[in-house]
Amino acid sequence: MKLLDLNTHSWIEVEQERKLQELIDFILAGDYDLITLQEVNQTMTAPLWEPDAYFCPVAKQRSIKEDNFARLLVEGLRQAGKAYYWAWADAHIGFDRYDEGVAILSKEPLQPEAYWVSAIQDRTDYHTRVLLRAQTHIGERALQVASGHFSWWDPDSDISFGYEWKKTETILRGHAELPLILMGDFNNPAGKRQEGYDLIAASDLKLQDAFLVAKEKEGEFTVEKAIDGWEGNVDQLRIDLVFLSQDFVVDSYRVVLDGQRGPVVSDHFGLEIIAHWA
Repeated sequence: MKLLDLNTHSWIEVEQERKLQELIDFILAGDYDLITLQEVNQTMTAPLWEPDAYFCPVAKQRSIKEDNFARLLVEGLRQAGKAYYWAWADAHIGFDRYDEGVAILSKEPLQPEAYWVSAIQDRTDYHTRVLLRAQTHIGERALQVASGHFSWWDPDSDISFGYEWKKTETILRGHAELPLILMGDFNNPAGKRQEGYDLIAASDLKLQDAFLVAKEKEGEFTVEKAIDGWEGNVDQLRIDLVFLSQDFVVDSYRVVLDGQRGPVVSDHFGLEIIAHWA
């Protein structure tokens, strides 16, 4: 199975239409089974879009606008002959003009659910975060996939990754009978003595970090400069992460959409994971 994760930074990128088409072309070539996306935006004032059979709504679904980035991505893929089912859940208002959220694309139908994981549940506050989790199939086997965009570490506040991870654990633990793929922008760098990452590593969910267990690796870091939320950063960061339950074996981990393995389409690079059932 082939997996792709990307924080799209959508509608904030320069030359966004060109980069959208480059992403469409990249996905067409990659033929991914599951795709998770973050910072999937739509303009709050854009015209409404009438959902079709490929859109899988969550409960209390926010209306989809015509310029929803995931919608345009799926439409472009379908016009090129590759159909994906998709789900989108909004978390907060971004940059004062966007409904910002997370998305999942799958070759098979999705049964999605959206959950608040932040201590704050106010769309006008960018600290408000959601987890989008869906049940789907690869081949004849059922599994769950989740897309998350989490907050930074703050040991002195509930507005922090620590709070959000505990909520996320509880949600995923409630579906422990299903194999799990969890992907997203965690905003907590991997590495020793990184408190947020250490919480995930110590979780009783017993998740595998795809980078650590992959038989083959190409690249490591997904952020290499200062970006939104990491102003002043000069380090190479591995903050976009892929975790899998023990039901999978990870064959390869590749940093993609980085200018070497695909065009740069966002302020984050993407991750491509190839895995198989254990």
